Amino acid sequence: MSQKIVPVILSGGSGSRLWPVSRSSYPKQFWPLLSKHTLIQETALRGARAGLADPIVICNAEHRFIVAEQLRDVGVKNARIVLEPVGRNSAPAIAAAAFLVAETDPDAVLWIMAADAAITDEAALYSALEHAVAAAAQGRIVTFGMKPTRVETGYGYIESGAPLSSLEGVYEVSRFVEKPDAVTAEAFFRDGRYLWNSGMFVTQAGVFLSEIQTFEPAIHEHVGQAVRARRSDLDFDRLDDASFRQAPDISVDYAVAERTKRAAVVPGTFGWSDIGSWDALWELTSKDEAGNATFGDVFLDDARNCYVRSDGIVATVAGVEDLIVVVTQDAVMVSHRDRAQDVKHMVSRLKKAGRKEAVAHNRMYRPWGFYESLIQADRFQVKRIVVEPGQKLSLQKHFHRAEHWVVVGGTALVTRDADQIMVRENESIYLPLGCVHRLENPGRIPLTLIEVQSGPYLGEDDIVRIEDVYSRN
Repeated sequence: MSQKIVPVILSGGSGSRLWPVSRSSYPKQFWPLLSKHTLIQETALRGARAGLADPIVICNAEHRFIVAEQLRDVGVKNARIVLEPVGRNSAPAIAAAAFLVAETDPDAVLWIMAADAAITDEAALYSALEHAVAAAAQGRIVTFGMKPTRVETGYGYIESGAPLSSLEGVYEVSRFVEKPDAVTAEAFFRDGRYLWNSGMFVTQAGVFLSEIQTFEPAIHEHVGQAVRARRSDLDFDRLDDASFRQAPDISVDYAVAERTKRAAVVPGTFGWSDIGSWDALWELTSKDEAGNATFGDVFLDDARNCYVRSDGIVATVAGVEDLIVVVTQDAVMVSHRDRAQDVKHMVSRLKKAGRKEAVAHNRMYRPWGFYESLIQADRFQVKRIVVEPGQKLSLQKHFHRAEHWVVVGGTALVTRDADQIMVRENESIYLPLGCVHRLENPGRIPLTLIEVQSGPYLGEDDIVRIEDVYSRN
């Protein structure tokens, strides 16, 4: 493709319908649900395999190091990672990317896609992309409409209109339709003119900004200010907080797609799915002769058409049909496949009950590695901490807890007040309450240690950061 095409990857979702694997702290785009690669890795690789420009990834600040690490792991080294100070839905996020691209080339085409969708036929996708780019070069805002393969109430729809005479494979958009009820969805399936709304868009940066200025001038004003006042944060572009917060919270569908006269659609059959439920994942996953899809340490006996996944302890399922069973280290979810969309309601109940499992995993990833809680009690907690080679935690202190570190793998360089101490495997060190301390891994292998915290309050917010190489507060 001779036209410059910039993939824009939106990575702001939490994916609550795939709980308990997908949670706000580590949502579904960061999990390998269908292959050895995670969903965001697969999304970025689609652009790389097509020889397109380096991608722009829009994400929240909490996930920035996860995004950077996952992209580096698959060789996507020059992605531009843009940090939203607060979630404002897809229209402001896309506008930010469009402003950035338009600074150097307003005629460049944006290929806008979510970080957490699946594509099974990339050759067909690239063919559809060629048609969409040709339409975008003529000033169209193009979306991909998926030809329905079943009656589906979980997707929005696009009613396709007349073909555009000057563009092969591209049609006018008659209208966008909200998620229908079952009767309407069945009528759409029989009709043939209705397509699933994939949420992917192809448009020139300047065209998108012109339409945003027409329909949502507040987005144009405030996001433009946020981009112009952005600052560099290590390898990231951090949008200005005060300006971006003033942008309306609205999706690109409502802001532009349903109002513009430039809308067009390219019908496709390239195996798209937004993986919006465990049942959708069952559909996409290879199955045994009884229709069961499994992942992890799973044993089945006389089970049929089930999806069973374990990311923790062994899971056994016997004598049942059409169930979803998902096991993690700290939660178990069981649902009938017909009720897969209802998982989000249970997440809402957990949030109202104040359960941390609704939003956070037991294993919490940080820019230096990760930690996970092993034992929790009233006045003590035991954690496993893994620090990657060359990385270091912040220089910090605590007001309510003391810590004891036992190195079980690798070598630690520990700062304790004015001292620096090398702690090797099978050695330990005590950090009294209030001391200023830091943990570093000076070696070439991961550092693993067991941390025992003791004190009247053990919350993660009992941290006073004095110095931090990752620009955290």
